[in-house]
Amino acid sequence: HYRWPGWLERIDAAKLVRSMSRKASSQDNAACEGFFGRLTTEFFYPRDWRTFTPAQFIDEVDAYIRWYNETRIKMSLGGRSPIEYVKASA
Repeated sequence: HYRWPGWLERIDAAKLVRSMSRKASSQDNAACEGFFGRLTTEFFYPRDWRTFTPAQFIDEVDAYIRWYNETRIKMSLGGRSPIEYVKASA
């Protein structure tokens, strides 16, 4: 589906660069795959989205991503959020 002409047109229109790894090189996609796994498990599946408008859904996804990047505490980062960890490392 990533080679579908409609998708390629949208990528080109948005001036995005596709990231393509070598065949059987899953390390390139590991972080994304992990995030989307958590997104679907923690955010998408536990809710009934039928009553949400597309705009409400987008707002909810945005809030989840902000929480995930800015507020969520990770013990592997010393009990800090990813943003706190990056700021402390800089």
